[in-house]
Amino acid sequence: MDSSTGSPRGQSLDAWAQSARRGEAAMTECVIEADGIELCTESFGDPSDPPVLLIMGTGASMLWWEEGFCRMLAGSGRFVIRYDHRDTGRSVTYEPGRPEYTASDLVGDAIRVLDAYEISTAHVVGVSAGGALAQLLALDHADRLLSLVLISTSSAVPGNRELPPPTEEFMRFVSSAQVEWSDAESVIDYLVAYALVLSGGRRPFDETAARSLVRRDVERAHDFAAARNHDILPDGALPQAPVSSIAVPTLVIHGTADPMFPLGHGEALAQQIPDGTLLALQNAGHGVEPADWPTIVPAILEHTAADHAG
Repeated sequence: MDSSTGSPRGQSLDAWAQSARRGEAAMTECVIEADGIELCTESFGDPSDPPVLLIMGTGASMLWWEEGFCRMLAGSGRFVIRYDHRDTGRSVTYEPGRPEYTASDLVGDAIRVLDAYEISTAHVVGVSAGGALAQLLALDHADRLLSLVLISTSSAVPGNRELPPPTEEFMRFVSSAQVEWSDAESVIDYLVAYALVLSGGRRPFDETAARSLVRRDVERAHDFAAARNHDILPDGALPQAPVSSIAVPTLVIHGTADPMFPLGHGEALAQQIPDGTLLALQNAGHGVEPADWPTIVPAILEHTAADHAG
């Protein structure tokens, strides 16, 4: 199977195929069905270009891989795919407090997306908990990965190295913030405040842009309260091998002002993964902020330029 050819099987297959035949460097959203579940996906760019699968952090939909970021990658010769995790966005949604899946299933969902697009191997980019899912993917499905990019994350499996704790400000927020999950406006206020804390406090915070993104995310979801299910997931059958077993070239990108996972987490990953390198973003917090796109995008393009499987 050609790793550079994508063809999603799902509700929007015909529209996707027509777009692909025209060679349109456009985004195309479709819902794929695999193993009885539905996952909402969106692709950008030419399916003949090297594929890049984006995995967002848990509790967040694919909108947090912002469209402009995806278009920058696609416009430079990458076929980019983002998707909604279960219980986020337009993917399958379960009753809040009663998820019918495990963390292992979230790892498997990345494979389901690749299979739906008929992609045998891809470059995988994960942020936050999505970076942990990407690591587990590399440990359990190494044959499906060309390379890894890990952003604002930490080791997915326990290790012996002592890592710095979250900042005091971060811990104060998560222990004291109040939110009414049945009230959309309360949820929006909470998530904007959380985004402010995650930004790290070293740079100006664009509250208007953050509120716009959060509102779109909340309004787009089948049930925005269901995203809390990610906080109570059982592990399932996760790989237990150390991250030092990851055998694909890995770029670790980490903000120096990350309040959730201070820089030591990224440094440890880059040191423990045999073919790992670190790109530190000065004064950046947790996540993929537009201010860092001019640095992050070229780094990803360079990292994914070679066919590492060869």
